[in-house]
Amino acid sequence: MTVYYPVYLDLHDRPCVVVGGGTVAARKVDGLLECGARVTVIALTLVPALEALWHAGRIAVRLHPFTASDLDGAVLVIAATNDAAVNAQVAREARARGIWVNVVDDPVHCDFILPAVVRRGDLQIAVSTGGRSPALARWVREDLERRLPAEYGALLALVADLRQELRRAGVTVPPERWQRAVDDEVLARLRAGDPAGARRRLRAALLPAPAHPGPLSEA
Repeated sequence: MTVYYPVYLDLHDRPCVVVGGGTVAARKVDGLLECGARVTVIALTLVPALEALWHAGRIAVRLHPFTASDLDGAVLVIAATNDAAVNAQVAREARARGIWVNVVDDPVHCDFILPAVVRRGDLQIAVSTGGRSPALARWVREDLERRLPAEYGALLALVADLRQELRRAGVTVPPERWQRAVDDEVLARLRAGDPAGARRRLRAALLPAPAHPGPLSEA
């Protein structure tokens, strides 16, 4: 069994190719656009969702059968057609050019696989079964979505903002104190719609007030 190395890629403003014009291809395009990639779709026909993205100028489209030259300049390619022979051709051409390739539902032809992802703002949790059961990965993702509070996104934004503030002030907080400071009370205040209170609580836990000496006793 292949052991995959989990990694997040920065695809912002980088050229990516999706081969296929159906609903599966449209989902892959959406994921790439969320990351800021420059997406080109190669297909004979497009589902309405892809047509809308094309007409809005958000993707480039080439309405012709796949050819090797369609991969010129690409850093990543996803094959999402309903033709196994075309998908295999895409994989061969991509690998010959040293381009990372994913073939939907075909791990043998993949250099990387796409996990199921739970998002709370900028917080992401990726779930993968190593390609062995996409259905189970989706089930686990849906279970996590039910369990993870929506406030986790706001919590991440709060923690990141306060971290930058302390860095600018030249204050170093040990990782162990961060872990103790991010507690249920901070989350509860966010849930109650009190971000200012959550910030005060977190800040107080990170920067405990210095102890003041008591009054000197007379000899």
